[in-house]
Amino acid sequence: MTSDNTTLDASAPRLEVDSLLDDPHTRIVVCCGSGGVGKTTTAAALGVRAAERGRKVVVLTIDPARRLAQSMGISELDNVPRQVKGVDETSGGELHAMMLDMKRTFDEIVEGHADADRARAILENPFYQSLSAGFAGTQEYMAMEKLGQLRANDEWDLIIVDTPPSRSALDFLDAPKRLGSFLDGKFIRVLMAPAKVGGRAGMKFLNVGMSMMTGTLSKLMGGQLLRDVQTFVAAMDTMFGGFRTRADATYRLLQAPGTAFLVVAAPERDALREAAYFVERLAAEQMPLAGLVLNRVHGSGAAQLSAERALAAAEALTDRMAEDTHADPPADAAAEAGAAPDAAAGPAADRTENNLEANGIVDLDGGKAGSRTAGGLSPAAAAEHVTPTSASAAQLAAGLLRLHAERMQVLARERRTRDRFTALHPEVPVTEVAALPGDVHDLAGLRAIGDRLALNPTDTDD
Repeated sequence: MTSDNTTLDASAPRLEVDSLLDDPHTRIVVCCGSGGVGKTTTAAALGVRAAERGRKVVVLTIDPARRLAQSMGISELDNVPRQVKGVDETSGGELHAMMLDMKRTFDEIVEGHADADRARAILENPFYQSLSAGFAGTQEYMAMEKLGQLRANDEWDLIIVDTPPSRSALDFLDAPKRLGSFLDGKFIRVLMAPAKVGGRAGMKFLNVGMSMMTGTLSKLMGGQLLRDVQTFVAAMDTMFGGFRTRADATYRLLQAPGTAFLVVAAPERDALREAAYFVERLAAEQMPLAGLVLNRVHGSGAAQLSAERALAAAEALTDRMAEDTHADPPADAAAEAGAAPDAAAGPAADRTENNLEANGIVDLDGGKAGSRTAGGLSPAAAAEHVTPTSASAAQLAAGLLRLHAERMQVLARERRTRDRFTALHPEVPVTEVAALPGDVHDLAGLRAIGDRLALNPTDTDD
């Protein structure tokens, strides 16, 4: 393989995206990876392609930037699936999209598992409002809750999940367990103890048995916050076990054969290092990995011209231009200036009459049309020569060669980074998505991404 080859090694297994989407046993596809690698666009493109191939699809995004809604022509996405218009439904498929509303999903859980009075008490509790709006891990936990709801309804052939943007892709796997453990852990059980005992006896138990602990908690949390937490815990008493149960059920759903994880990464060192770490974690958790989507891969239609050869050619052109610039003028330069050489005159007279000096032709005519300078045409004469010269063409060619060399160096760097990943994980199927010239803003752009996901056209010049 040459240093500038941009195609996958023959030994690397290829991710067959259409086979994955067409398989009726595939019910959930989870697009995961570090931030900024194109997870949202990939999820949307997979949704469009699956729907136009006959699947009834819902795409769940957790991206607050609302790019998915814009690209699908929907004014706004919310916690309810909305059908996407403009998708080719001749094969019998449909596409719906929704964006996770973290607090609304949490509210739905409370309303679905508590009577009206208790639900109202929980929803109005200040600690609950803080917890549901921004507690660490809540977004990821609610994404899994919503996934469980969608799968339980059995309304969709295929659910595609765009995982939350976070510093670490592993947060998506860790956060549901963390929140479930918190809500069903020892700390909560301590705070639940007075409510379980009840009334004054409960307060006496708290004051006598745990006065030191609550005093410390009051200092750390503040007395009002501690009371809000205790009120919240008392109201949520019957629901805590459900959080752990649902978290466990969702984890088993992610491990089921009908689920497929796609790790999305850019051909950059940090992104692929994160992808490799995620691949190893998925394997440790026994979760089904479908493959790696290597996004925004650059290509060239002239890959046979290496960076080294392009730079050498550019240098040769530059040197030739420099030689031409400093070369002596042609023998008939005087004739072009409008003065015929006088064979009878001496060298000094010849230079005087024909505006010649030892270092070239000088302009003694004040810049009149037709006169020349030691550096070439006068401004007036140059204005008449508007067609490209051989020098300007050479400059353009040299610039294009250097630009091509830079592109080939980028390609080589991306290939080396990709090859390091495939060497570490030779069993992981890979598909490469060639970079588009611009951002994706509509269904046509999503279709183009879908085509590139399936066809792997990394040799496409953009």
